[in-house]
Amino acid sequence: MKTNPTRISPRIPAQRDGSSDTASAPGRRPQTVLWTAAGAATLGFIVALEFAARHYGLPGPITNQAREVIFTPSSGPLLYAGLALTMVVLTWRQRLIAMGTAIGIDLVFFLVRWAVGAPLEFGNGALWVILGCAALAVLRRTGQERALLLKGVGLGLLLVAGHKTGDTWLLITSKTRPLVLDQYVATADHALGNPSWLVGQLVNATGSFGYYSLHLVYGQLPLAAAIVGLYQLRNVAFERRFPQHHLVRTFLVIGLVGPAIYMIFPVVGPIFAYGADGGRWATADLWPNTPPPLGAPHAMLFDGITPRNCMPSLHTAWATSLFIHSREGSRLMRFAGAFWLVATLTATLGFGYHYGADLIAGGVFALTIEAVMRAFARGWDRSAVRLVVHGSVVFTALLVAYRWLPTELAARPWLYGPLLLLALASVIHHYVRATKLWAAAPRTAPPVPRPEPQPELA
Repeated sequence: MKTNPTRISPRIPAQRDGSSDTASAPGRRPQTVLWTAAGAATLGFIVALEFAARHYGLPGPITNQAREVIFTPSSGPLLYAGLALTMVVLTWRQRLIAMGTAIGIDLVFFLVRWAVGAPLEFGNGALWVILGCAALAVLRRTGQERALLLKGVGLGLLLVAGHKTGDTWLLITSKTRPLVLDQYVATADHALGNPSWLVGQLVNATGSFGYYSLHLVYGQLPLAAAIVGLYQLRNVAFERRFPQHHLVRTFLVIGLVGPAIYMIFPVVGPIFAYGADGGRWATADLWPNTPPPLGAPHAMLFDGITPRNCMPSLHTAWATSLFIHSREGSRLMRFAGAFWLVATLTATLGFGYHYGADLIAGGVFALTIEAVMRAFARGWDRSAVRLVVHGSVVFTALLVAYRWLPTELAARPWLYGPLLLLALASVIHHYVRATKLWAAAPRTAPPVPRPEPQPELA
């Protein structure tokens, strides 16, 4: 088989940050072992969630994703976003073939569903092409080309699996946490001026236009993340390697780790605990017109359907991470990242899905996870450890204050409201200072040897 040495980027030998995918690089072996262990742990976690869902008589993330090979997908745009991430390792010719094949398969499914009267959804073709790329990597590729293609497939499948895993997590929270702590968070939120009630009235005042515009932004956050991720991974096919750190990794880790906090601090949100959507389980129909009264908070029994997915606000965490990574792009992308963050924060409060306290915790959580992921990519040093410890301590302190000191927070809003915001600001300041330091003096790894030329993908 002919080799094509010109396919190897001339920039690869100049890399000194350990970012090459060369398996023999001295600095890569520990990181390869680390990511292999992380992948195995993630797979084990998904399998455990599958069994947990089966325990409650419902399909888990693996079953739900396997069903979409044939049956109607729940989110076509998400499947195509996963395909787009997979295609970053392909040449432009291969991308056109892959996209054309996916659309062709979807047209066949569309016609069959139209003939039998089934819902006219799309996305099966994207999943078929991703799985086809996996088969091609195993059966027809070797060495670095196989590894690169499998990484692309894994990235695409993880984006979809992360969404399915989140759905299963939410199911488990509703089944295993009958008591919710909304009264504690609502009481603590008095220190911030009850922002969910204020923004809820503002969104109601904008009418249907404001509601549907915010709902579009809120619901398509994964698609926005995929677009930013594609921008960061746009050179993978040329350089034959992935960057050490990108948005998709952070997004997935936030989605896998965040729901575990729901089990510790179950909260359903203002529109359920204090609004009409809570039905007979709601304390009263107060949101968004009447702030909740102050009193002695206590855990309240809630239904077995509504997810306990408020503390922390993962939409805030994802939007914060999206904003951070969009700073590395063009002016248009920076503007879009800022818009998505502001619109997401407005939607989470204005729809009554979160309290203000949730958003502060979500911001701290996002910056801490982002610091961990950057440290894994560039190496741990004193500044990275201090930043992660700082974020973890502040996040823990927030949860403790919301749970055991809510009446004290509400009694002195002039003191504790600014302190809560200052806690978030301290983590933001530490993160910005640390990342500027890392950019000015990046850690270096031993020189990476030039890889052998690899055959071009067919």
